[in-house]
Amino acid sequence: MKNRKVVELYSPEAPKDVLTELAREGARKMLELAMAEEVRAFMESHNLERLEDGRQRVVRNGFLPGRSVQTGLGDVAVRAPRVRDRGDGSLRFTSSILPPYLKRARSVEELLPWLYLKGISTNDFGEALQSLLGEGAPGLSASSITRLKAGWEQEWKVWRKRDLSKKNYVYFWADGIYCGIRGEDERMCLLVIIGVTDQGKKELVGLEDGYRESEASWLELLRDLKERGLRVAPQLAVGDGALGFWKALRQVYPETAEQRCWQHKTINVLDKMPKGLRGKALDALHEIWMAPSQKEAIKAWERFVSTFKAKYPAAVECLEKDRDRMLTFYHFPAEHWKSIRTTNPIESTFATVRHRSSRAKGCVSRSSILAFAFKLIESAQRRWNRLAGLEHLAQIITGVKFIDGISEVELKNNREAKAA
Repeated sequence: MKNRKVVELYSPEAPKDVLTELAREGARKMLELAMAEEVRAFMESHNLERLEDGRQRVVRNGFLPGRSVQTGLGDVAVRAPRVRDRGDGSLRFTSSILPPYLKRARSVEELLPWLYLKGISTNDFGEALQSLLGEGAPGLSASSITRLKAGWEQEWKVWRKRDLSKKNYVYFWADGIYCGIRGEDERMCLLVIIGVTDQGKKELVGLEDGYRESEASWLELLRDLKERGLRVAPQLAVGDGALGFWKALRQVYPETAEQRCWQHKTINVLDKMPKGLRGKALDALHEIWMAPSQKEAIKAWERFVSTFKAKYPAAVECLEKDRDRMLTFYHFPAEHWKSIRTTNPIESTFATVRHRSSRAKGCVSRSSILAFAFKLIESAQRRWNRLAGLEHLAQIITGVKFIDGISEVELKNNREAKAA
């Protein structure tokens, strides 16, 4: 079987792209060297195994037929080494880098839902991918993309019914993401929950189709999580103040503390002020939630109220209505403040979904949006960093109290040290 010819990124009339060819050749050599190292390690692990006549049982046996793999550089032709078990054939070498049926690198698999959500329709995938990967990108016709989409939808359906009995989430971020839907006047609302495990790992917890962020929709999602085993309440939930999420949360996990998102609050307050004053007001708001202690934050809060209340009562009223739940983060570790003051993990991840619904003008279905959103987050969460201050998670779970970001245990030790 001949290797598939790698086609240039440019037309035959264009000058040869030497840099791209060098990069592809380098990628091919690196792949083959890495697989050769895998084979060496495999054979070394079976080096002492011999046949009855003394010959070595596991030996190299040339190469498998060459094949082409789609990568971010376009098609890369590679040959995987072959290993032979001269005994009963039960020992088989399989490369973890290049599994037998791999056709596309993970980066390309992740590219497909991203392209769709950026506004590329199914029929335009071939052209879009040729522009990015070269004209040799095979197997990406409209029909193959349709099959991929169906697979993504099935993955989401299986995921949403997974067992949660072994999970323990310390923090929740919750938000409602609106998207346009084909043939429907009402916009779709994705109900999204991202959590932090007791090991500091950020994970997608819930993703469902809701109705206008209503209490009933959130209640259905939260009850489903609990019924599937998530019986330990998160210690803190972070979200926008307008969500029906809060009413639902108090019914399912009443012991969970509440923190309103400062990003949402800041935007809402500034919207009620003239553009010329927004810079000054933004600085004043930053002084509140960036204060080193709750006492200092309250002082900055009062300064904001006294400065703007007379002329801009609507802005001050917007800030004041969630006062009790805007400063909850001070009762949690200071290392976590950056993460728990806003719903940024959701906002940043779903910026692409919002962009797609705007570009596509409602041309996708509810099931497609859910599937693509799921695939995007699945891709994104591989790169999410663990929460800073992991050592404090166990303290939170066991009920240790924090004052201005410092645990009562540490405060006690500091007092004793000073007294001594």
